[in-house]
Formats: sequence, C-alpha cells, structure tokens
Amino acid sequence: MKKLLILLLLSILSACTALPPKNADNICSTFREKEDWYDDAKNSFEKWGVPIHIQMAIMHQESHFVADAEPPRPWLLGFIPLPRESSAYGYAQAKDDTWDNYQDKAGGWGADRDEFADAADFIGWYCNISYARLGISKSDAKNLYLAYHEGHGGYQRKSYLQKAGLVQIANKVAKRAKLFQSQLSECQGDLENKGWFFW
Repeated sequence: MKKLLILLLLSILSACTALPPKNADNICSTFREKEDWYDDAKNSFEKWGVPIHIQMAIMHQESHFVADAEPPRPWLLGFIPLPRESSAYGYAQAKDDTWDNYQDKAGGWGADRDEFADAADFIGWYCNISYARLGISKSDAKNLYLAYHEGHGGYQRKSYLQKAGLVQIANKVAKRAKLFQSQLSECQGDLENKGWFFW
C-alpha cells in the first residue's frame, strides 16, 4: 500500500511538471515557474550559440510549451480516427526522422521529445545547422524559424515563398523573440543568481 501511494504521488508530481507554464507569453514568469528551464535553455545556448529568447520563441510557436503536443488527428465520418498528418511530437514538434538524426548526431538515444532540456537542445542543434549550412545568423529568428519549419532543403528551395501564411507566422516568431529578449533582460540577473530560496 505504501509503495502504491508513493507511485501515485510521483505520477501526480510528474504530471504537474509536464503542465505548460501559466503565463507562456512572459519568459520571466515561465522561467520562474519552471525552475530548471532557464538552465536547460542556457545550456543549449552555450552548446550551440542560439540565443535563449529565440529558442523559446520557436518552442512557443511550435507547441506553446505542451510536452506531448501532437498535430490534430483527422476523423472520418466524425468517429473513425485516421493517422495524423505528421509525426511531429513534443515541445519542439520534431518529426520522427529528424529526431532520430538528432539522437544519432548530438542528443543520444536517451533524449526524449517530451523533455524540455532535450527539446531546447534539439532546437539549438537544428538552428546551428541552419547557420552552418544556410548561412542564417543565429540572431535571425524569422529565417531560423522558416528553415526549422520547412527543413533545410525546403528553405534552400525557398518553398516558404509559396506560403504567405507561414511567412506571417515567421514574422510573429521574430516579434515574440524580441519581446522575450526584452523581458529576459529584466530578469536574467535574478535567474543567474537564484539559490535554494529562489522566488
């Protein structure tokens, strides 16, 4: 009975930590609520050079920080479930093949798409490839997002030029990245110096 109660408690705590932040539009509020996330995003920045505010803006657009986010499932006749249109999953909405490539090249086979630290590292890794292969500046949130969404080959073919809605979304990501950068400048000192009694 005691073991069952412990397992139940652990599962409840796990579910709570997987919930999206209450105020996802404020990066300071998000990092204060999710205590490990700032360190995870900073580790990705130090490893790949992609700024924290850009990582977070891309993730916000892709999943709104929902750990197990997936594309909607289509239904036939309203009650027969059909396969999802994409294998995208998790915080970073990484597809199966791309995630497998990341695990092989950088993340290791223990990396999970529904773990924030791994998703932040994935975004940094992917955007670093966009910089190396396509010459996109690591501070260019709009074009980093276009390459993230379309894939490196798609970006090279300028497939996004045929998708006016996607370009608008990329502009939105760039705007959010600037907002997050401004917000982060006000709380980063506290985040860097947090201790046991932080918040």
